[in-house]
Amino acid sequence: MNENKPGDSQNLACVFCRKNDDCPNKYGEKKTKEKWNLTVHYYCLLMSSGIWQRGKEEEGVYGFLIEDIRKEVNRASKLKCCVCKKNGASIGCVAPRCKRSYHFPCGLQRECIFQFTGNFASFCWNHRPVQIITSNNYRESLPCTICLEFIEPIPSYNILRSPCCKNAWFHRDCLQVQAINAGVFFFRCTICSNSDIFQKEMLRMGIHIPEKDASWELEENAYQELLQHHERCDVRRCRCKEGRDYNAPDSKWEIKRCQCCGSSGTHLACSSLRSWEQNWECLECRGIIYNSGEFQKAKKHVLPNSNNVGITDCLLEESSPKLPRQSPGSQSKDLLRQGSKFRRNVSTLLIELGFQIKKKTKRLYINKANIWTSALDAFRNRNFNPSYAIEVAYVIENDNFGSEHPGSKQEFLSLLMQHLENSSLFEGSLSKNLSLNSQALKENLYYEAGKMLAISLVHGGPSPGFFSKTLFNCLVYGPENTQPILDDVSDFDVAQIIIRINTATTIADLKSVINECYNYLELIGCLRLITTLSDKYMLVKDILVYHVIQRVQAPFESFKQGLKTLGVLEKIQAYPEAFCSILCHKPESLSAKILSDLFTVHTLPDVKALGFWNSYLQAVEDGKSTTTMEDILIFATGCSSIPPAGFKPTPSIECLHVDFPVGNKCNNCLAIPVTNTYKEFQENMDFTIRNTLKLEKEESSHYIGH
Repeated sequence: MNENKPGDSQNLACVFCRKNDDCPNKYGEKKTKEKWNLTVHYYCLLMSSGIWQRGKEEEGVYGFLIEDIRKEVNRASKLKCCVCKKNGASIGCVAPRCKRSYHFPCGLQRECIFQFTGNFASFCWNHRPVQIITSNNYRESLPCTICLEFIEPIPSYNILRSPCCKNAWFHRDCLQVQAINAGVFFFRCTICSNSDIFQKEMLRMGIHIPEKDASWELEENAYQELLQHHERCDVRRCRCKEGRDYNAPDSKWEIKRCQCCGSSGTHLACSSLRSWEQNWECLECRGIIYNSGEFQKAKKHVLPNSNNVGITDCLLEESSPKLPRQSPGSQSKDLLRQGSKFRRNVSTLLIELGFQIKKKTKRLYINKANIWTSALDAFRNRNFNPSYAIEVAYVIENDNFGSEHPGSKQEFLSLLMQHLENSSLFEGSLSKNLSLNSQALKENLYYEAGKMLAISLVHGGPSPGFFSKTLFNCLVYGPENTQPILDDVSDFDVAQIIIRINTATTIADLKSVINECYNYLELIGCLRLITTLSDKYMLVKDILVYHVIQRVQAPFESFKQGLKTLGVLEKIQAYPEAFCSILCHKPESLSAKILSDLFTVHTLPDVKALGFWNSYLQAVEDGKSTTTMEDILIFATGCSSIPPAGFKPTPSIECLHVDFPVGNKCNNCLAIPVTNTYKEFQENMDFTIRNTLKLEKEESSHYIGH
């Protein structure tokens, strides 16, 4: 091996291929671990036949343990490469009876195919997969739809065709570069934008699609301009004596932005606006609205203590400073278009994350009597992959027959989120922060909790809804940029100390409180010299930061790593406003209209039964039933609220000739009874739903919260 010196890292050779090339597009990232005197190419490591990832992502090298890497290097040292004839060939062809072994760069040279998915199979040049085209109607060259250079439309190692568009052809190298830059969320067919079929075929043909966000999304401060609010009065006659940049909230000198483009502003007084809620458009946006025929000419306003000034005198004088000067119409259209482009809702973001989920299914065996332990065992299993589709089977503890029953994935995730909310990993009543549980920290449960939350969001489960704003801000902006508040303190004694310090009215009272709490303040490192009464505010701030943030630093870092599963944390940090609505707030209350719109009619309806169904929903909403809207949804789907990513499959109603309703949580299907009268319909619905849920609660009451 090479001696690792920081300045010589580029000259260090990979322990597998013995090359010192640093070319991420060809060989993957080159990683040097000075502590272990180890340098390796990511692809050389990933494709080696005798090694697998046994550690977490942050352990060893990409989760491959150092001792495993050394064993694999030792194994490969006895194998000769069939291309360069040198030892160290760690990769073998997976075709039965094929004995070829080779280094990764040698395999590329001989046009082997490496599949960066599933079991990370490798195929030699004689056994590699090929694209079969039944007929070729292309007599002339066609352009590569990425680089636009002309190529012969004949499938080969270096020329690939899109599986979804017959006239889309690519250079292999062009595809690989695009995949590296776009990542799994944005890599798709350049013609039809299909991602599912396209990515599956490209993976089969050896294109590596990294599980990361696109390079342009990861660029630091790439969209910083979009996060900056325009705070300047741009009207022709600004009346503010403090200047155009002066902004005083809750006064007539508060700056109001254009409701259309947001890139122009006015003081409320400068445009005779009586309140913040009153609509205001800049001159350019008003011109667009006027030309579209939706504008009603505004009446002229009179500014107080001024001569009569027409409304045109109060409008924008010059072009927005954010864009080069354009015609009013084109500029406004561009601004409006940009606004809609970057306005993202959380459902869309979670659906994008869901593109990572493969069709390969992993069955989880869950014991509802101990859902936490069985979920931990399932997620910690070495064969579990968060990107595999989840299938749930319920098992019964101590069942000698080993029977299992199909379960609802969404019900399982819902029960798991309920357990997490009430677990000892969090503290607080409604808005929760992380607690300090040394045993949980030792067992790495904070990491598992973050991982479970991420999996629930991406796989269509419910959102937590119990994060405090402080915990959320720590995740998004960092603990160093977050200031806790008193509501974050769940410890009664600590809260009392803070209140007593904060309400001290004299220095003598303040010092008296500090003397009484001297041992505690010394223990947490918050003792400070008190010279004025205002020093109490800094002392309170220090106590809050210690108790809410510094005290749980280790659990927070572990929890944060778990949330990185499937790229969830990165999405939260990129779109905090969207995710705050589901992480810090409970879902909106269900109504008759919401449930009526949610359930679709699956079979030929019985008109009377469907009429009874709609009447029943209204009765439940009006409190004339013993059940609730949430009870109905749980009975049919296993969830008490609509998941942020929506239900899969969509909840449906069936009208069957049954006396009592039947809920199929696996298919989100509700079979409603067919009765002669509405009274009988309501009684049967109430009886069945109430007793079914009561029985389920009795069976599970001993494990929720334990």
